[in-house]
Amino acid sequence: MRQALLGIVSKSTSPLKAIMVFALAVTFVCADVASSLAARPAAIVVDAKTGKVLYSADANGRRYPASLTKMMTLYLTFEAMAKGKINRNSQVVFSAHASAEAPTKLGVKPGGSVTVETAILSIVTKSANDSATALGEMLGGDEPTFARMMTAKARQLGMNGTVFRNANGLPDPGQFTTARDMATLGIALREHFPQYYGYFSQRSFLYGRQRINGHNRLLGRIKGVDGIKTGYTRASGFNLVSSVNDGNRRLVAVVMGGTSGGSRDNQMASLINTYMPRASTRGGGDLVAKADSSNPIKALAKVILPKHDAPTPDDKPVAVASADDTAVTEDATVAEDDTADSDAQAETPKLVAPAKKVKTVIVAAPKVATAQVVAAYAEPTPPAVDPVNTASVPSGWAIQVASSPKQSEAQAFLDRTTKQAPKILADASGFTVAFDKDGETYYRARFGGFGSKDAAWKACTALKKKKIACYAVQQ
Repeated sequence: MRQALLGIVSKSTSPLKAIMVFALAVTFVCADVASSLAARPAAIVVDAKTGKVLYSADANGRRYPASLTKMMTLYLTFEAMAKGKINRNSQVVFSAHASAEAPTKLGVKPGGSVTVETAILSIVTKSANDSATALGEMLGGDEPTFARMMTAKARQLGMNGTVFRNANGLPDPGQFTTARDMATLGIALREHFPQYYGYFSQRSFLYGRQRINGHNRLLGRIKGVDGIKTGYTRASGFNLVSSVNDGNRRLVAVVMGGTSGGSRDNQMASLINTYMPRASTRGGGDLVAKADSSNPIKALAKVILPKHDAPTPDDKPVAVASADDTAVTEDATVAEDDTADSDAQAETPKLVAPAKKVKTVIVAAPKVATAQVVAAYAEPTPPAVDPVNTASVPSGWAIQVASSPKQSEAQAFLDRTTKQAPKILADASGFTVAFDKDGETYYRARFGGFGSKDAAWKACTALKKKKIACYAVQQ
């Protein structure tokens, strides 16, 4: 069919007709790319007592999370509740942006509100996209900031193959994860917030006079299943994270890229039945490190700070051939049921490492509504260590462009650099890293998102052509 269309293009004497036929051929090709992604399954089964991987199938391969994204939205919501910043009766106001999100949704009008508990229940049952966005805006001030909070938290938990771009999982080609990372998050939710984990076992809830039923059909069908989340877009296929607890053994299993909700559920049931008897009855203690988020800048610094810190550049890396970095485009068409995700520029002086000691800068913990956090994006490469057992070990390469005794100046430099080189840094994300030198606190301005040294150095070389000083560093 596509060859025939291309043949028509080559033989056509009408430019308009040729353009129309060529556009149709491109549409078919894009559809093939999206469908091939959806058809690529991935799965993992982890013993939630010992961290041992009992089964793995392309667990480190990049996948679209769809509504599994909401697991991180809920993680940050539970964290805010545990710290007393919000409670279950706090009001979540829906902005015009939140109210306009695509179905599935709760349907709250702009300016309306629900309680935090109602928002949580609507997410775990109905997978409400508008509720997820409203919670994100409540906790981060706006959704882009909240997405950076989500990615920063992912790094703290050892989810090195995940980048979040929104709070709900609606299609975004820059948002991706792995089955292994979703297993890590599933384990972390139970371990870190046992007081709230029961929400995931909710099969329905009353919203006014309406009873809203959930999408997780394994609840009540498979003994011991107590959550966690379903997800679906056309590009992602049918995703599911399940937690199973029979009193003596615990599993977290992930299936991604299913061809239908039924086949995905059947695969999950088969994995549970096969590997639950093989799980250990012993073990205990947290498997996923719980990062202290009282100060998000300091917390992330603890995760990615190298052993030997100094505000001066490292040795120049050896330039080698650039690695191929192929991007994929997410299909924006969404489906019904399962989740229906269906989807301060400032001028500053040139920043250099201070030659003399300066006053230590103490960054106060930001308020929830205006939180300024950092995101350390990284390409999802197979980790050298098991992130379930060594959750605080990061990976990847970054580009450092400046360091400053003030975090605000470092952030402003990142903003200016992004504006100066938008194409070079299109797939990168800026973040700041606090570190101590001779008893003083400084802040590195870095861009992450490079899966290899040569990829980072190639981008750095391009920045230097724009007279932007930089160097590549492994995190």
